[in-house]
Amino acid sequence: MTLFKTLLSAALLLGSQLAMAATELTYYGQAGYKIVTPQGHVIMIDPWLTNPKNPKGEAQLKALDKVDLILLTHGHFDHIGNTVEIAKKTGAKLVTNFDLGKVMVEKLDFPKEQFGFPTTGNIGGQIPLLNGDIQVGFTNAVHSSSVGIPLQDGTETYYGGTQTGLHITIKDGPTIYHTGDTDVFGDMKLVNLFGEVDIMLTAIGDTFTMGPKRAAHAVKLVAPKQMVIPNHFGTFALLRGTPEAFAKHLKEAGVTTPMKQIAIGDTLTID
Repeated sequence: MTLFKTLLSAALLLGSQLAMAATELTYYGQAGYKIVTPQGHVIMIDPWLTNPKNPKGEAQLKALDKVDLILLTHGHFDHIGNTVEIAKKTGAKLVTNFDLGKVMVEKLDFPKEQFGFPTTGNIGGQIPLLNGDIQVGFTNAVHSSSVGIPLQDGTETYYGGTQTGLHITIKDGPTIYHTGDTDVFGDMKLVNLFGEVDIMLTAIGDTFTMGPKRAAHAVKLVAPKQMVIPNHFGTFALLRGTPEAFAKHLKEAGVTTPMKQIAIGDTLTID
């Protein structure tokens, strides 16, 4: 009986450890995500929770009580989103390039003590964070970057540094590549030099980024091992690309990596 109890306890402990080893990925619409790592760290990427396609955005924003890092690909309003509010509420540190971080602090009232050289990088650099539990590599992206509110409001805009993609290596979890806003470019095949990509989060909306056909070619270059997840579509009328068209072009391009669409507000658990 004692042996049985010992074995049962060991099995329960192992099961608990395996359950804790999962990574959670929540999609908020546009290019915004939350990652909860196996160690319990919470990472936000381009967190525009209150975008027009997320009816639960205000409630989700209010419910956030722990965020360790906010990663920004570039300075456009639909990517900065709720960054400052989240940072003030949770104490999250900002991970981005130096120029964007500086303008966030100087012009948008981001807490200055939550941004500095330990969380700063630029294209080609890779930085360890959260005691080495994650590493963030900064990749090229073909886009633009400025900081300000939509131009029709007449608000002054500021230089937002270099636009980037993000290569995120998670200890005991998947390696995730967020393309940021970009067109396809040949050197996407070099992203894996930071480490082989398991999950690719890619823009497909067209007009301001690559559309479904070019995004399918981007997936072919990166060749993620586990899945590709589309984003940056449908938020505005000009973002005409659709997951259906993307799936069609993936098949035409001979890409075997499965496409997984996450509904806005849903969470995907990754073992």
